[in-house]
Amino acid sequence: MGFEADSVAGVALLLWACEPEAPQRLATPFFHAAAAAAMDVPVEIYFSARSVHLLVPGVADALRASSRHDKTIADALREAVAHGAVLLACTDALHAQGLGDAALIPECTRRGGAVQFMARACDPRWRTLVF
Repeated sequence: MGFEADSVAGVALLLWACEPEAPQRLATPFFHAAAAAAMDVPVEIYFSARSVHLLVPGVADALRASSRHDKTIADALREAVAHGAVLLACTDALHAQGLGDAALIPECTRRGGAVQFMARACDPRWRTLVF
């Protein structure tokens, strides 16, 4: 049974346990997002909780998932965006983390949180992953 892109409206990823303090967990969601986007599947990445810190300029640039991995977390994030993934910052998480008025990386073009992600999770045409 092969994959049929027309049968899936998109993939939504929720970054919940992906904080800068645990860089070993940060590359995987972006690799999955890039793979889905490269398959022409719409991809939305929702940044919640402490993961919103990855959207602050310079933070993801300073992180690597492993000392044996050449790419930074910012490289992996930008690769996903280059394939078509859309980044959404949760406004409640931004405020809770003291980042409500902070400038975010230019790749993050939208805001979206629990309501938007739950709309995707409740839509049978969307697939959701939580990291």
